[in-house]
Amino acid sequence: MYIWAKYSLEESQDPEKRKLFKEKFYEYLKIAKESPERLQIWFWDESGFSLRVLRRKNWSKKGKRKKVKGNRRKGRVNVMGTLRFSDKKTRVEFLEKGTGENFFKVLEGFYEDIKMEWAEHGNKIEEFEIKGPKIVIILDNASIHKKKEFLEKIKEKMPNLIIEFLPEYSPDYNLIELVWHSAKEFIANRLFKSIEELEELLNRLLNQGELVINWGRKLKNKGNAVNAV
Repeated sequence: MYIWAKYSLEESQDPEKRKLFKEKFYEYLKIAKESPERLQIWFWDESGFSLRVLRRKNWSKKGKRKKVKGNRRKGRVNVMGTLRFSDKKTRVEFLEKGTGENFFKVLEGFYEDIKMEWAEHGNKIEEFEIKGPKIVIILDNASIHKKKEFLEKIKEKMPNLIIEFLPEYSPDYNLIELVWHSAKEFIANRLFKSIEELEELLNRLLNQGELVINWGRKLKNKGNAVNAV
């Protein structure tokens, strides 16, 4: 597939770091495919969804362009979510603000959900840290992900997690970007009466399986398209 970008990131990328990351990712992928009970791979990210603008185009003479007018409605829904590579399962939460504390809380809830899922297959939940799978979390280098106090708490309270940071300027290696893009494409040019209405639709799309994603599609927008992981 291709992941879009508003502008080219190639000049800011480090080819060597991207190569090393891709090699490590394929090692994880090999283990996850051969022994899914030993390893799971999840992509993690945050995004924002705004109430749309009602656009009205005015016809003009050839060679002249009139500005597109619209009534902008204020409001934004912030989400933090994760996507499992093996079955494309998503888990998304709505937040007032993306902070290190909120990142830790959402990650903590995610960890408990994984433990419960593991127990539902006949395992003893108290044995999860010993016999349960390792969970690789792939995420970008946002400052909220790298706060030392929370990384230490993650290591202490969620020992089965393995945090892997993407190379800088490499959103094309984060598969969940395709989920955000597909959701934004679905709600494009729609009007919502309230933030609550937008949030309700996003919950159906992202958490209840109503969003249809063509995982093999090619997306080209502004900037250079590049092959994704």
